[in-house]
Amino acid sequence: MSSGWSWYVIVLTVINIIGLVWLLLATARGGGSGPAAAEPVGHVWDGDIEELNNPLPRWWLWLFVLSVVFSIGYLVFYPGLGNFAGRLGWTSDGEVEHTLAATQAKLESLYAGFRDRPLAELARDPAATKVGRNVYANNCAACHGSDARGAKGYPNLVDADWLYGGEADTVLASVLHGRQGLMPPLAATLPGEGMDEVAHYVLSLSGQDHDRRLAALGKPKFETICAACHGVAGTGNTALGAPNLTDDVWLHGQGDLAAIREAITYGRSGVMPAWEPLIGTDRARLAAAWVLSQAESRPATPAPAPETAGASP
Repeated sequence: MSSGWSWYVIVLTVINIIGLVWLLLATARGGGSGPAAAEPVGHVWDGDIEELNNPLPRWWLWLFVLSVVFSIGYLVFYPGLGNFAGRLGWTSDGEVEHTLAATQAKLESLYAGFRDRPLAELARDPAATKVGRNVYANNCAACHGSDARGAKGYPNLVDADWLYGGEADTVLASVLHGRQGLMPPLAATLPGEGMDEVAHYVLSLSGQDHDRRLAALGKPKFETICAACHGVAGTGNTALGAPNLTDDVWLHGQGDLAAIREAITYGRSGVMPAWEPLIGTDRARLAAAWVLSQAESRPATPAPAPETAGASP
């Protein structure tokens, strides 16, 4: 605050205090209380109901006086008069810093008990997973859901199906450093019925109803174009984050023909931010531990074997 504005605030504050003191003295009038001290104001209703100007009761007057004294004392010890910081040197910034430091000290004490322990061990520790659940709820639930079951385009974290692998260190790396997945659009690479052929072959990999003829034509195209990421058998590649196409877990949609054709035509992209710069290593480890504890509590879903029963001729 500039010196001019500081003096403006000081003068305005002092004038207000002086004005309040004058108002108290003027209304007190030095008299007592009760009907004898009342003055008529000349307003009469119904012939005998007269309005009186009664002085303040002494106890009420002294409360106002104490309020003025308190305000002066406050301005002496705390900031309120422009740039004058008060005799105690208190500031709101200092109070915030003190509170943050106290909170950080408590958190440091809490996290210290979990810091040097293996992640798999933390995933089985109720105290660690309780803290990790809170970290997850505050930072991860917006995308993956409060129950960690994900949504369209956001992986389910409790179904034992992992794009990059479900090992403790891998899950922690995902939380700390984030992930960026990309499938390129292949419409130009698969002209004509090529997209339908590959889409029906992908349906066959997961045992869904499909057109056998189109699937047979799509197999060599898949092995030439798609196998580099998804593998020849379509079981995926955790090193690249390429999903397994032989199970019943689908990140985008329900894995029906329309969703598969859309993915092949337009590609897919997804980004998970790196959380280490945002929440720190300690919180990230506890969030990862909670995710692992949820995944461990559910049995893995076996992938259905490819089949041709019920397929279109």
